[in-house]
Amino acid sequence: MTKNSMTSAQKRRGRARIQPYEAITRGIRIRVEPQYMEDQSSPEDGHFVWSYAVEISNDGAETVQLKSRMWRITDAVGHTEEVRGPGVVGQTPVIEPGQSFNYTSGCPLKTPQGIMVGSYQMTDEAGQLFDVAIPAFSLDSPYTRRSMN
Repeated sequence: MTKNSMTSAQKRRGRARIQPYEAITRGIRIRVEPQYMEDQSSPEDGHFVWSYAVEISNDGAETVQLKSRMWRITDAVGHTEEVRGPGVVGQTPVIEPGQSFNYTSGCPLKTPQGIMVGSYQMTDEAGQLFDVAIPAFSLDSPYTRRSMN
């Protein structure tokens, strides 16, 4: 079993938990942990839902503020949607050195798997904008067809 595989018990509970994905840009650490939401999905209707928990940690030396986000969401058949907007979950958090900001959001797809990747635009103490990478992470459901290629 790989570290990102579901156990039988997790499949029965309908929630796939995997190891978090992580990226660091200019001392800002982004950790994402996706989770398949069986109770909100309807596979027979082509409706699959995931939540993803995000931790944004400031491991750098200066205070930053998250201004906007950009997500690129691709489903199993290659359909890609780009989502842009101010802040996250209605907030533009200021994150001081040594502090973190956490939030959870969700993503519906019409296919049993997909991938998300993106970036946050932040400002530093001097007001300069910079981009922080959000690591690519896999959205896999128990209905994902596995292949050996």
